[in-house]
Parts: sequence; C-alpha cells; structure tokens
Amino acid sequence: MTDSPRPPRLGLWLALIMPGLLTAATGVGAGDLATASLVGRKLGLAILWAVPLGAFLKFVLTEGLMRWQLATDSTLLEGAMGQWRRVVRLVFPLYLLPWTFFVGAALVSACGVAMHAMFPIFDDPVHGKIVYGILQSLLGLVLVRLGGFKLFAKVMGICIGIMFVTVVVTAALVEPDWLAVLRGTTIPTLPAKDGALRSAIALMGGVGGTLTILCYGYWIRESGRSGTQHLRTCRIDIAIGYVATALFGMAMVILGSHLPAEGKGAMLVVNLADCLGKELGPVGRWLFLAGAWGAVFSSLLGVWQSVPYIYADFWRLRYRSEGVPAVSTDSEPYRLYLYAIATVPLLGLAVKFEKIQILYAIVGAAFMPMLAIVLLLLNGRTKLVGEKLRNRPLTIAVLTATIGFFAVAGWFAVAKKLGL
Repeated sequence: MTDSPRPPRLGLWLALIMPGLLTAATGVGAGDLATASLVGRKLGLAILWAVPLGAFLKFVLTEGLMRWQLATDSTLLEGAMGQWRRVVRLVFPLYLLPWTFFVGAALVSACGVAMHAMFPIFDDPVHGKIVYGILQSLLGLVLVRLGGFKLFAKVMGICIGIMFVTVVVTAALVEPDWLAVLRGTTIPTLPAKDGALRSAIALMGGVGGTLTILCYGYWIRESGRSGTQHLRTCRIDIAIGYVATALFGMAMVILGSHLPAEGKGAMLVVNLADCLGKELGPVGRWLFLAGAWGAVFSSLLGVWQSVPYIYADFWRLRYRSEGVPAVSTDSEPYRLYLYAIATVPLLGLAVKFEKIQILYAIVGAAFMPMLAIVLLLLNGRTKLVGEKLRNRPLTIAVLTATIGFFAVAGWFAVAKKLGL
C-alpha cells in the first residue's frame, strides 16, 4: 500500500492564510479604492501612515472576534444574543438589511463600471455598467450556490492574486519617491491643509471593511478550525490578511498622489487607469483595471457568500431554531438571503434612494464602536472565555481607543451625508 501524495507546500500555506485573505479582500471595495486615491491626491505621501494604522485597528477587532469563537465555539453574534437578546434582535436587522442593500448595489455598480472600462462593447457607459453589473451579480450567485466553499475559495484566491499583484506593481511602476514613501509610512504627520484630519480618519476607517469582519468567524468554521489549539494559526492568517490590505491601500495612496485623476467611486478608479495609460501605455492601463476589477469582484463574491451566513445565524438565534446549524449553506434562510442579495440590490443601479442612505449612514456609523464594546464586554469576562483568552490591558486600551476613533469616523460619515 502506497502513501497518498502529500499536498504541495504552497497549497498548505494558502489553506493556512485563506480565511484572513478572504476577510481582507471582502472588506476592500470601490469606495475604499476611491477614498485611498482621493486622500493621496489631497494630502500626498505624508499620510501613508494612516493605512497601516487603520489595518491594525481592524486586526485587533478581528482577533478579538476570533478569540471569542475559539474559546466558546460560538459566533460573536451568538454571544451577543446570549447576553443582550432583546436589544440585538431588534437593533441588528436595522443595520444588516440596509447594509446588504446599499453595499450590494455599490458593488454591483462598481463591478459593472470596471468591466465596461476593460471591455467597452456598449456605446452607452451607463448601459454597459447595468448589463455587466447584473451579469456579475448573477455569476457570483451561481459560483456561491453551485460551487460550494472550495470553489469559492479558489476563485477568490485568483481575484486576490490579480488585485494585489497588479495594483502594487502598478504603484511601483510610477516610480514614486521611495524615501518619501518610507517617511510617510513611519513618521505620522498631518499636512496643514483644510480637512486633513477628516481625510486621514476616512482613510483609516476605510481599511478592511465593517460588517464583513463578522464573516471571519464563519470562514474559520468552514476551514475546520474549532478550539483554542488554532489560536496561533488564526492570528497568523489575520495578520497576513491585514498586511496585504495595508499594502494594497498604500499602493492606492501612492497612485492617487502621483496621478491627476478626479471623480467619485468606481469612476475615479477608471480615471486613474486612463491617467496611467498616458504614462505607462495601454498595458499599464489595462493592468491597473484588472487589479481594480479583481478588488471589487472579490468583494462582491465575498459578500454574496458570507453575509447570508450572518443572516442565517441571526434567524436561527432570533427564532430559536435549534435544529438548524449556525453555519449551513443548505439552510433555507441562507439560500433565501443569497438570492435576495444577488437580485434586490440591482434596483440600486437605477434608483439612488438618497434619503434612505442618510438613515443607513446614521445607523451604520454605530456598528464599529458597538463591535468594539461587545468585544470588551464579552472577552473581558473570565468565566466566558477563560483566563488565557480574556482581554489583556493592552488589548483593552486599543479597543477603548478604537471605540473613540470609529465614533469620530462615524460622525464624519454622517455629517458628509447630511452636508454638514
């Protein structure tokens, strides 16, 4: 009897770091790309330090979520429902449902814009955005529903490779002042310009996602990680994921500081590509567009696959359906929410829903501070997580600072929506 072939070492490493990479890639959308490039255009390379700092704050939040799940074998949502059931069951849907619609609509639109920029077969860009957006939303639905987690992880791995390599390489090709890059990364300074503080906070807050942080817990379950023996492995893959996020964000700041592009959202990304085409030629333009598309489609695919987990988990806990596993892609709530997330946000391609977006901005601004508060309270109790995994003084200090930071970031986001 011969031994079965051992998986290649590269495959083992990819399996090790995949949940962290999935979380990082899902948290990077067109808005984050645009924010990073706009801040780079406005404040230059001196603001680079804000990107790794923002990634670090998200690392602390994700690491806390992971500690809770490995210590208790329950999701953070389950822990919150166990402690504050009435509040969570009423408040959480007020965030989850509008988040799903507006983020889904933004991702579909961004995917459509990026694909039309690469393959402009339609005379009308708006028509091209709509057609390409719908096709990619339905493609995401098919990949998630029929392919399972393994195919999803493989496709995400390809998209992540495309987005990371192409954007970072493109940033290097514009030949920035590397000494200025080093100074901007290691020496925190705030340029003396109007709105510099608000821009820096927006840059930090836009690194690594919001609700998608919760998805990490469901992906480590899919990877078979349960129990405190996986603590070190999870910390490694979270760290690698957010390092990759920081490098990607820094590359966008570098490109934004170098190129005279204007615009909003996905159109700003396309304008950046046009500017690169003038400097690096058609290959440089298409290379960057491929990376930008990889970023927005991986975010769409990650949201389509993971957010239905959160809804299915909430449904089980809300209605005490004990016979339904917390993580099951075959459950009816998961499937229904997947179909809804791939279709209902398509309405956003034609309708802006501006007044509802203001309400969503107000409710959504509270999510990150509340997440930090929940981690402080749940992981601060030895009887819940054990002495080994409870919050340490440094973690408590960082989480407390995170509450203040994201409260300010949320206020700025709401003020922007209200025109203040």
